[in-house]
This record gives sequence, C-alpha cells and structure tokens, in this order.
Amino acid sequence: MDISTKVRLNNGVEMPWLGLGVFRAEDGKEVENAVVAALKHGYRSIDTAAVYDNEKGVGTGIKNSGVPRKEIFLTSKVWNSDQGYKSTLEAFEKSLGRLQTDYLDLYLIHWPKGKLSVETWKAMEELYEKGLIRAIGVSNFLVHHLKDFLPECKVVPAVNQVEFHPELIQPELLEFCQEKGIQPEAWSPIMKGKVLDIPVLQALAAKYQKTPVQIVLRWDIQKGVVTIPKSVHPERIIANADIFDFELNEEDMAKIDRLDENKRIGFHPDHIPF
Repeated sequence: MDISTKVRLNNGVEMPWLGLGVFRAEDGKEVENAVVAALKHGYRSIDTAAVYDNEKGVGTGIKNSGVPRKEIFLTSKVWNSDQGYKSTLEAFEKSLGRLQTDYLDLYLIHWPKGKLSVETWKAMEELYEKGLIRAIGVSNFLVHHLKDFLPECKVVPAVNQVEFHPELIQPELLEFCQEKGIQPEAWSPIMKGKVLDIPVLQALAAKYQKTPVQIVLRWDIQKGVVTIPKSVHPERIIANADIFDFELNEEDMAKIDRLDENKRIGFHPDHIPF
C-alpha cells in the first residue's frame, strides 16, 4: 500500500485512499500552491466544494501541476441553496466551469435536506448516466437520513463523506454504510489539529516514530475510511502522506477507538443553520 493505492467503489470506479482537502483554503495562490504541492508529491485526489469558494483555484492548480486530468480524482459538492433538480444541474455546470474541467470524478450532496435532496439526487443521477460524473454520493448523512433516502435512489450513493476522527467514530453509521456498499470518507480527520494534544496519540506517535496526525490518518485507512486531511503548507501535505510505511496493531487500533466520545467539531446534520 502506498499513496497511489485506491479503493474500488460500488460502481467499479477507483478512488485514492488519501486525498487533499481544501476547506477554507483561500482561492488564488494559496489553494493553487497547495494543489500543486500535493499533486507533485503523488497525491491523486482533491476534494473541494462550491461553498468553499475556491474551485477556480483548484482548477488552476491542477492545470499548473502538469499532472494529466485523467490521473486525478476530483470531488466537488452541491451546496444547500442550490439543492433541487433544476438548480443542481445549473450548479454543476458552474462548478465545472470554475474547475476548468468537463467532468467530475465524484459529486456529493453537501448536507441532507430531506425531500429536496431527493430532487437533487435525480439531477445527479441524470448527470451520472450522461457520463459527466464518474460517481455520485452524499455527505453528512446519518443512518436515519440514509434509510429515508435510499428507497428513492436508482443509483446507490458511492460515498458518504462525514465528520470522522478519534472522538467521533459513529460505528453504527460505518457499519450501515459498509452493509449498503457505501464508502465512508472522513472530513476533519485531525480535528483541526487537536489530535496533537491527545496523550494516547502522543504515546502511539512515540512508539511508531510518527506524529499524532500520521497515527490518526493511518488509523482512518485501517478502519476502511478514505481520508482527506486539509493543509496549505507543503511540508504538512508531504508529512500527511507519510503513512504507508507502518501499520498499527490491533491493540493500538483499539486504544484509538476507545477515545470515541461522540463529540463533534462541526454541525450536527440534524441541526444545520444553513
């Protein structure tokens, strides 16, 4: 296993286990440079969203990297104010324009919005069937959202991107996704850097001669969860990928599992104010 290793999604499309997240990376040089640094170091997955307001910079970074578009797994998301059938089709076209590409590898519903998300999904299924998106999925869907949503789907979501880290494991959600063939993906895997202050992770870092961040990212992958840590610093982007030359044993995996407090950093999907 290395930085190029991929997981096969439920439709046969392959997605890298490790990618670069660009949430709150400033559009322009900051995000462009981060994308270039990641791609030059061997990353082949970039995750953005319309609401991040940096799709243009991501597209420019991809072009500036010299890495062929076909080698890159590019993800974006439809924002809540654009959910609905017609508005999703329009939002998708705008995202393609900003990203300077003619297709996406993965397009996600950013947050669950009940019946509105069903209409959004119909548009996404249409785009998928036309070959404009290689895989479609959801983000921030809990078990009860998925139970309501899946009966309305012709295409089962390929991915569910959710908040996932040592203090929020959501084992029931992971199990449900795995049963349904939906690949879990972690956002905020390093808890905005808070993993650096957790004694259990500090001790494991010393044991494996890694950093607490590298311990957690390795734990993600061994849990079967795709991970997309965000950074705009080249040295951290490189360090985040240095997780393929060691393996956590079962006892140490369990130590990290026991840190679970069902504690969120972001909004609860049932109580989003947007």
